[in-house]
Amino acid sequence: MNFNLVISFLDGTTKEVTGIAADLVAFEAEYDLSVSRLNQDMKITHLLWLGWHVLKRTGDTKDVFAKWVESVESVEAGAPKK
Repeated sequence: MNFNLVISFLDGTTKEVTGIAADLVAFEAEYDLSVSRLNQDMKITHLLWLGWHVLKRTGDTKDVFAKWVESVESVEAGAPKK
């Protein structure tokens, strides 16, 4: 159930994150949307929120989502970590 994202920030830094089941459960609770529907109806907000949630869960950000997203340039699916 893990997923990988690459987040690029406006300051030029990049962060690779790995989400776990806890992030997916939190996503479904937040958006009332099954993660199985993401392939059909994904929004950039969904990817950003998942990336933010991983960073929040791991203690890498204390910002609320709306503040954190102001620092992001892009987010994309990352390659699985080996």
